[in-house]
Amino acid sequence: MTSDDSDRQAGHSRSIETYAVLGPEQTEAVLALLAEAARSDGQQAVSEQGRLQLRGGEREGVSHLLLTVGGELVGYAQLEDTDPVEAPAAELVVHPAYRGHGHGRALGSALLAASGKRLRVWAHGGHSAARHLAQVLGLTLFRELRQMRRPLAGLVLPEPTLPDGVTVRTFVPGRDDAAWLAVNAAAFAHHPEQGSLTQRDLDDRKAEPWFDPAGFFLAFRGDELVGFHWTKVHAQEQLGEIYVLGVAPAAQGIGLGKALTAVGLRYLAAQALPTAMLYVDADNTAAVAVYEGMGFTTHETDLMYRTET
Repeated sequence: MTSDDSDRQAGHSRSIETYAVLGPEQTEAVLALLAEAARSDGQQAVSEQGRLQLRGGEREGVSHLLLTVGGELVGYAQLEDTDPVEAPAAELVVHPAYRGHGHGRALGSALLAASGKRLRVWAHGGHSAARHLAQVLGLTLFRELRQMRRPLAGLVLPEPTLPDGVTVRTFVPGRDDAAWLAVNAAAFAHHPEQGSLTQRDLDDRKAEPWFDPAGFFLAFRGDELVGFHWTKVHAQEQLGEIYVLGVAPAAQGIGLGKALTAVGLRYLAAQALPTAMLYVDADNTAAVAVYEGMGFTTHETDLMYRTET
């Protein structure tokens, strides 16, 4: 733990402390802050990966910044410096009742200092306040991630036609972990977040209440895993998600991705969920076109800003 910043505001001391790992009480306080912000903003300010990294002890390359005013937690930021090429990535949030007092700028400045002014920051939802903060911090837009949705009610999809020699079954925890991690890394070698998932990351997700191997489909050619479609059910929101869909490089271009998409959508529709969602990078025009052709439309957009390189 180190003290990064302290000043006086409205008679209270504002301080930012950096931790390699949070204690149980700190973790619960951060989760409560995130929940309050989500209720106000309509979406999470910190990604699923970031929320998972709050728990389970220290994680290499991950640090947590807690901003307090008069001893009360009012802001949180997470910095992840694990990519060997890209600049460290961050997410931050300020309690809705404490916005407009420079706390976001203070957290952003602390993140810039901690990263050596090499920084990428997510702005989930792309709200105007986040765009303004990015401008104040001297960051420029460089990535746009779209959340797309389509109705599932009344969805009729024919039985998927799998490529010759390919069969599909569901994931078996423990037995399929290593093979899935290898194919995931190969399929998303260009994708810094998804492609770098480790056994610990997979275990984190398997321990979540939403995890259900019945919705995690694996495609095999003989004994070789060549693709997968991992679905996720957001029970509270009544959303079915195309969580991760990947095809091994050696099996691309044979229609496996389209078939696996249909497998997952048929499963989600059978759960009586009204809506399906997915995330896709806006510059992946081929994928966007495929999903638009399947009836998906853009619901909201997450933006990533970075320092000039």
